[in-house]
Amino acid sequence: MKKILLIMLITLPLALSGQSKGKKNVKATFEVSGNCEMCQNRIQKAAFSVKGVKMANWDIPSHLISVIYDSNKISLDSLQHTIALAGHDTPLVKAIETTYDKLPMCCLYERMSIVKN
Repeated sequence: MKKILLIMLITLPLALSGQSKGKKNVKATFEVSGNCEMCQNRIQKAAFSVKGVKMANWDIPSHLISVIYDSNKISLDSLQHTIALAGHDTPLVKAIETTYDKLPMCCLYERMSIVKN
């Protein structure tokens, strides 16, 4: 009986760890341009609209968004693209000019221009 109990105690954690295989929750932090609470709501709403995003929190003073997402369902590039579609620049994707121009006045942030040589 002790041997069976010992075997169960050893194999149970191994069996449980195999069940979670395939799910890969990733934490990431990146900058998103914005100014205010309206920006915060828009940015977080855009992030949560992406299937696989578990947590999204944009910090107003630092302009950093912290996300936890399932990398099997979404890539970080796709997540940044979705946020840019809402009108907010990210390190990888610049928001479309017409979308940016439709933001409320308080949400218009200083945009970086791309320098071409």
